[in-house]
Amino acid sequence: MTDAPQSILPWERLAVPDEVDGSRGTFRAPRSTCTLGATNDYEAVQAWLALHESGATQRAYRKEAERLILWAIIERGRALSSLTTEDAVAYRAFLRHPAPRGRWVGPPRPRSSPEWRPFAGGLSARSVAYSLSVLGAMYRWLMQQRYVLANPFAGIKVRGAARVSSLPASRVFAEGEWSMIQTVAEGLEWSYGWEPAAAQRLRFLVDFAYATGLRASELVGATLGMIEVDAEGDHWLHLVGKGSKAGKVALPPLARAALDRYLVQRGLPTTPTRWQRSTPLVGSLEQNSAAGITATRLGAITKRFFAQVAELIQDQNPSTAEKLRRASPHWMRHTHATHALARGAELTTVRDNLRHASLSTTSIYLHGEEVKRARQLGKAFAAR
Repeated sequence: MTDAPQSILPWERLAVPDEVDGSRGTFRAPRSTCTLGATNDYEAVQAWLALHESGATQRAYRKEAERLILWAIIERGRALSSLTTEDAVAYRAFLRHPAPRGRWVGPPRPRSSPEWRPFAGGLSARSVAYSLSVLGAMYRWLMQQRYVLANPFAGIKVRGAARVSSLPASRVFAEGEWSMIQTVAEGLEWSYGWEPAAAQRLRFLVDFAYATGLRASELVGATLGMIEVDAEGDHWLHLVGKGSKAGKVALPPLARAALDRYLVQRGLPTTPTRWQRSTPLVGSLEQNSAAGITATRLGAITKRFFAQVAELIQDQNPSTAEKLRRASPHWMRHTHATHALARGAELTTVRDNLRHASLSTTSIYLHGEEVKRARQLGKAFAAR
């Protein structure tokens, strides 16, 4: 469909003709055996998304499903339930280089904006693999509900994905880089013009996220009532994390000191018995507001800060500046794990605090061991 218009709309605003809405999809299973009440592909995908209670998971999966539906309709002229394996292979290539760029790629904008685009750029091998895994899971569920007959993404591989996924070091701040970030944070209101309340909140976010390794959604969803002190006097944050799994995260001295300082700055008590249990750990800057902030807002705050640090060091250290411009709040979780292991924390300890299901997931943060191995073998087999 090369004559498709340059503008593109979010799927909820798209007027889809009957021929491509999936009501007569090529690979629709017999209606009499389907367990869904959905009459078209959009409704079927919405039913799949509704299975996931986590808002963050819903948003992540919606993005992948929406991209595919829009591509199928606009670029292939087909419904989701009419896609073939050849279409899936073509979509894999499209994810790496979305084209035409004017139609598909643009800076982040609200979904209501005419400048909204599904992509900010081409995806890495790891991101392509993630996208295809989500779509494969979606199709498998649609098959189980007897909505479609086949999964076009079954068996499709992504070259380089395994190698990239095991190397998150590029999304970790080194000890020196993190020390510099903390130094800049300490002077935001005096040297860089931030409002005092905004600077205080940013410093809390930096220290608390680094000390705990919390995900952004967990950080903005946490309240004072989730903090408990055990019989040994240790502090824990009890929460429900990814996959709706209950867990608890240790609050080391850096986290507790950051919280106490931030509570005082907000005019709140530091004694647990005087806490309002519903008070969010991360507060809104609105006057007299007891509300928290969203994960989207948290991302905007940290990205603004990282961009400012990048600007300050651009001339002296352009490579770190570029790294900061790519950084997101999740980098603080990566940095927490890497630094904890480098400072002697046991792998199982870090696994439990990050709430990983497997040690193999946590072991990808053992960058220090790789450096030591390379140096020792380098000495053993020096060039002649």
